[in-house]
Amino acid sequence: MTHSTRIVGALALLLLIGSAGCTDEEVEKKRAAALQPIAVREQASSIIKGDDGYVVNWAGVLANTNPWHFGEHIVATVVAKNAEGKEVVRLEQPLDAVPPAGTLPFTGQVVTQDRPADVSIAYRPARWHLAGRIVSAFQPFPVRGVLTDRTADGNYLVTGYVGTPYVMPTRSLAVTALLRDKRGKLLGGGSTFVDNLQAGENRRFILQIKSVQNTRDIASAEVTARTWGSSSRPFEQLALGGALPLHTVKPRMPPFAKDRGRQAPLASAAHP
Repeated sequence: MTHSTRIVGALALLLLIGSAGCTDEEVEKKRAAALQPIAVREQASSIIKGDDGYVVNWAGVLANTNPWHFGEHIVATVVAKNAEGKEVVRLEQPLDAVPPAGTLPFTGQVVTQDRPADVSIAYRPARWHLAGRIVSAFQPFPVRGVLTDRTADGNYLVTGYVGTPYVMPTRSLAVTALLRDKRGKLLGGGSTFVDNLQAGENRRFILQIKSVQNTRDIASAEVTARTWGSSSRPFEQLALGGALPLHTVKPRMPPFAKDRGRQAPLASAAHP
């Protein structure tokens, strides 16, 4: 046995011993420790007197800076307390999976008979799932024709249409509108669902949001759509099924009788 062969054998033995000493669970824990935690980019809450009690509304944006992993099974714990510090609302809200290098806009709402004075939101850390496709495969759901209006009963109306870029039908989409003032500050928001969206179809959504005391403060509604569910499975199934082609209609204009472009001279013609 040569000297180089002994070195290679020793290194292989060390690697084998090292890998044998770590279980799959330990390896996964080490990978998760190297990932950046989900960040709270922004959040807002409001308390408004309604016909059936006090409406507690909250909205936020979570960010996942990890380029290859989904953040799954995140739970927001919303607590509202009255002026004496007593809890009048405690609610756990499972949130949808946050895609790799993506964000998650979310909203929530509850009605309570006791008047809250303060609202706080805490988040359970995400579980990590390695994405089965590259980031560009997870295409956003197009939202078109968004219209907004202020209603007489103090609600803010948001309507529009949502489509899908994927070949497979989408079982359920969560459509979220974030309301902002003229400086871009988050004021509140609301969410609704669109089910059984077929390829090439545009479905209408309607949101009646009661989260801002004075709707005149609202300058814009930022509307997004995403797959519904705390795991990445719905999104990954759509991506694995493939996306629709960008151009599905044949051109109707006849070809030019003569090419309008200019052809570069051949090298042989320029240099005989």
